This record gives sequence, C-alpha cells and structure tokens, in this order.
Amino acid sequence: MTSSPKRLIPATFVLLWATGFIGARYAMPWAEPFTFLAVRFVLAFLLLGAVMLVLGSARLPRRAALHAVLIGMLLHGVYLGGVFWAIHQGLPAGLSALIAGLQPLVTAVLAGKLLGEEIKPRHWVGLAVGFVGVVIVLSPKLGALGGGVTWQTLTASVIAMAGISAGTIWQKRVGTTGDLVTGTFWQYVGAAILTTVASMIFEKQQMTVNGELIFAMTWLVFVLSIGAIFLLMVMIRDGAMSKVASLFYLVPSVTAVIAWALFGEQLSAIQLVGMAIATLGVGLATAQPGTRARASR
Repeated sequence: MTSSPKRLIPATFVLLWATGFIGARYAMPWAEPFTFLAVRFVLAFLLLGAVMLVLGSARLPRRAALHAVLIGMLLHGVYLGGVFWAIHQGLPAGLSALIAGLQPLVTAVLAGKLLGEEIKPRHWVGLAVGFVGVVIVLSPKLGALGGGVTWQTLTASVIAMAGISAGTIWQKRVGTTGDLVTGTFWQYVGAAILTTVASMIFEKQQMTVNGELIFAMTWLVFVLSIGAIFLLMVMIRDGAMSKVASLFYLVPSVTAVIAWALFGEQLSAIQLVGMAIATLGVGLATAQPGTRARASR
C-alpha cells in the first residue's frame, strides 16, 4: 500500500467502521437484532449482485465461493449477530466494545500460528499499549454495568470477537485472490443465511419501519456493508493481519468523538488521554520496518 490513494484507506476504514455503532444506536430500538441484520445482509448481496452484472464480474470457483460463504458467516453473521444480540439483551455497549477490543491481540496470535507472520516485540508492545488505550477510552462507560451482564451476553460477546478474528484470518489465508466484489457477494449470502436462521429460531421478525430505521439501514448497507468492508478486504489482501487488526483499536476513540458531536455525549480528559495512548499503540503495531512473514507468499 504505497500509492497515495491507498495510504488513505486505513484512516477512511476506521472512520466508516466507527459510524456502524452510531447506525446501530438508531436501529436497535425499532428492530430485533437478527431480523435487522438479515434484512441488511440480503439488501447488501442483492446490491452487490446488481453491481456484478453491471461490471461483468468473474465468477468464483465453487470451492472459493463456499469459503466466502463460511467467512461471511463468521466475519459478518457471528460478529455482528453476537454484538447486536448482547447489546439488545442489556449488555452495556462499552463492555461489549471492550471485549471486542481483544480482537487485535487474538488475531495477532492466530496470524503468527496460522499465517506464519513474525511479530516483533515492539509490535506486541504496540498491541498491548493500544488495548490499554481502549480500556481508558471506554472506562467512563463501564461504571454502571446493570443487569444485562450475564453469562449469556458475555459469552455472545466473546463468540462475536472470536468470529471476526477467525473470519479475517480465514479471509487472509484463502480469500485474497479472485474478484473482491464476487467474494464479498458470497460473504453476504452466508451472513444472510445465518442471521435469517437465527431470526426464525429466536425472534418474531418484528420491525417498526420509520425514518430512523430507514436511515440506519441505508447507512449501514451502503457505508458499512459496502464501503467499509471493501476497504477491509483490500487491507487484508495487501497487509499483515496483525497490522490490519490493530486499526480496530482506533474505532472506540473515533466513535466517542462522533457520539460527542452528534449526541452531545461527554468526552472527558481521561478519554482524550486514552485516545492518545491507543493511537500510540497503533503506531507501534503498524510501524513499517516491523512485521514480516516467515513463510513465503
């Protein structure tokens, strides 16, 4: 990622990904989580199907399409399904984000074991420093935990974190060749299947259609499911997984700033310190001379 446009990809991805939490805030009062996600993923793969027809995108071999379906179940279905369900059941968003904040560390461990990526000590330090920064940024939101902290909601959050970690590693291992549009189309097919089944088993498929829900759905489909995910796929294809994963440390900070601007949520001095620490950690984890793969590519 050396050309000027590609240098903008990480920052743009973090900004777009952070808005997903804002979109969820608008949507969740009006829809059950699995039902909302199922509709979102169906719209996403229908939209991508139309794009494939216009562009004449290449088809994926059957095996590659199956890999993409399973990656989509993990990366989109398990991750977002677990997060949305836990928050809908009363788990504080701050605690959910803190558990999700373990993802870069888990991904780095998996990248070392499964992808042969060598992560130097200063990059491990960067990952640890970044997590400390995330804890500090989220600390004001962890005070009132409430009754939503149960073994079910905590388990759902851990499963969600494991899902996105496994999905990104799997994508790096088997899904970095072939047409990105076609691959992402099949990912959303998999995510739609998983969340539709979950909706039929656990929910009544209830949605209250109003302006906030329509706005949230439109934003999350176009900006997150299309825009941010394509940027993530490009970064996974072009970069070391530990570096890509470390960018998620910046998401809580950006989300806090957006919530402050849109909803007037308090942004304290301690959170600003946490943002600086998280940024330092990401800087250490993504430093150019560092991570390199032991295995030949």
